[in-house]
Amino acid sequence: MSGAQMRGSAEQPQGLSEKERKYDRQLRLWASSGQDALESSHILLLNSGSGAVGIGRFTIVDEALVSEADLGSNFFLDENCLGHLRAESCAERLLELNPEVEGDWYPKSNPRPAVITGSKKLCLTGISQTGVDLAAVLASPVSFTAIIYTFPIRADHLALVDSYAETHKIPVISIHSSGFYSYFQVRLPGIFPIVDTHPDENAINDLRLLNPWPELVEFCQDLTSDVDGLDDYEHGHLPFIAILFYYLKAWRDHNDSRSPSTPDEKRAFRKMVLAGMRTSNPEGGEENFEEAAAAVLKAISQPKLPASLKEVFERAQGTPVDQRTGFWAIASAVKEFYDRHGQLPLPGRIPDMKAKSDVYVQLQNLYKAKARADTVEILDSAKSICPSATVTMKEVELFCRNAAFIRLINSRSRGSDQTQLIADQEFANDEIAKQAGMGTSLFPIYLALRAMPNSHVAGEDDILANIEKSVPSASSHESIRLAAREVSRASGELHNIAAITGGMAAQEIIKIITKQYVPVDNTCVFDGIGSRCQIFYL
Repeated sequence: MSGAQMRGSAEQPQGLSEKERKYDRQLRLWASSGQDALESSHILLLNSGSGAVGIGRFTIVDEALVSEADLGSNFFLDENCLGHLRAESCAERLLELNPEVEGDWYPKSNPRPAVITGSKKLCLTGISQTGVDLAAVLASPVSFTAIIYTFPIRADHLALVDSYAETHKIPVISIHSSGFYSYFQVRLPGIFPIVDTHPDENAINDLRLLNPWPELVEFCQDLTSDVDGLDDYEHGHLPFIAILFYYLKAWRDHNDSRSPSTPDEKRAFRKMVLAGMRTSNPEGGEENFEEAAAAVLKAISQPKLPASLKEVFERAQGTPVDQRTGFWAIASAVKEFYDRHGQLPLPGRIPDMKAKSDVYVQLQNLYKAKARADTVEILDSAKSICPSATVTMKEVELFCRNAAFIRLINSRSRGSDQTQLIADQEFANDEIAKQAGMGTSLFPIYLALRAMPNSHVAGEDDILANIEKSVPSASSHESIRLAAREVSRASGELHNIAAITGGMAAQEIIKIITKQYVPVDNTCVFDGIGSRCQIFYL
């Protein structure tokens, strides 16, 4: 086999457990650590006719009875559910989707209506006669991982949710949908670091050719000690890392020991590499030299400290040593490593390339060994810096592998209400967008939905009046009036818009629970008429 890495097979490997087979797709996305996080989670759904499947447990708190309006916006419900508790009906049907998930609901009792058939269907609205004691649900021994609620929501329930989330430091996701408009909002418990952001695989590769370590230097020198004397097969199977190393030395010998840095110099260096190709190699061509030339711009560049990681370093330094968790202890150790070596720890990955299999494996092991040595150094440093923090090798490996792509979410200070300021900015941007023929801001949709009363029924003038409480003179803008008119006209959910919004929110919840990928920060507004989304930090 002259290629390097074997490609992933569509067939499942033998010996997988039943659970691994069942969740194979999920395991490919967020690995076993992410799946474990989902299975150990317990989501509280408040006033929600939707559900969460694939998590460990869910609890639905919804005192409403199923009405005919629900049948048009919730595909989990049918006519047999009319008059029953919406929480119970949804929970029962959700549990049918995955028997491994545990589900519960509140309130527990409900006066069952008589059989509803034919033209005598009852159009039941309102809440159950028993109601629900949300305070008691939240005070139970059960620990919730996250809370999701939909509008309309009682003011006392909202206060209880806010208090519980603040006390237990858990995320809260709110969803609001009416007509063709919707938004969801993610509120995280303070600064939320994401280590496994899943960057593009090619972006992770750090070949370290400008600052090679001794073992890599020795390996590449052995392979390229007599390039011109190699036979065609050996010449056509030199790994491109060794090729770049060889021509970098030649370039430096003729340029005062400098590496190519400017665009013109890198173009000249690429020509030097391509000039070394043998144009009539009968042993499979010289794709390795083409790979080397293609990698010049990325591989022959001094890496810069990403702004996101610089922010992590600054916050780690600002956190008292006795208050640093495992993440901040590792961050402090990585900063020390960077200050000492002038570079981040090696991720340890190399891309696929044309090479003999045994040579590729040797090269791969070199990078892995160097990455492991960097990890051990940082682990020892983290334990020394913060003896009280619990730090594991697995955590350090993950941090080192993704150091250049770590993100802090919710790191900005909200301060006072920024609604007026954001509105002014978006109105000003709208004028520019109109002149450029671009789409206008979706912020008016958020304002209109937020201005709806809890009854979900309001006239256009009432909505405009509520908007102007936070954004005076807002009704003078046409976009605000149009948003208020649509929200007033709809006065309820459309199942397709609700499904799209619920799907987007569910995706963000998975990111938060697994602490993988980068979640929305923090409000996403959806316009179902124009099929557009826009993110706002509120």
